Amino acid sequence: MKTWMIPAMMALGLSACASYNLTDSQRLAMYQEHSGEPVQRVNYTTPVGWDRVDDQHVALDLRPGQRWLLTLSGPCLRFNRSGNALRVSPSGGIVLSRFDMVEVVGSTLSCRIEEIRPVDLSALRAAEQRLREQR
Repeated sequence: MKTWMIPAMMALGLSACASYNLTDSQRLAMYQEHSGEPVQRVNYTTPVGWDRVDDQHVALDLRPGQRWLLTLSGPCLRFNRSGNALRVSPSGGIVLSRFDMVEVVGSTLSCRIEEIRPVDLSALRAAEQRLREQR
């Protein structure tokens, strides 16, 4: 089983919502609004980044322009947004919901992936642009 680490520094450039001082619940609502129906599995490639949405949700970028909203089995992501990395443990080269794990590197926290939803990045970016214009 391969394990990939994703530096948190990549997340800083990808977490556009965080720069607007949204609460975790607002960030989650924005992601859920722009996510599709749950899928059972996705092809797992070396991730290009991730974005903490709240303590139980992470947006994982597997390719440029391809983001997935992961719902985790517990509050694994309780940490400061800087200086952390995630480890995703895929089974057989693909991420399977309910079988694979996400953990915060350097922590004892580890959670199973409960749900995977594709994120409509163009719609999410348009919503972020509208938010930017309002502020």
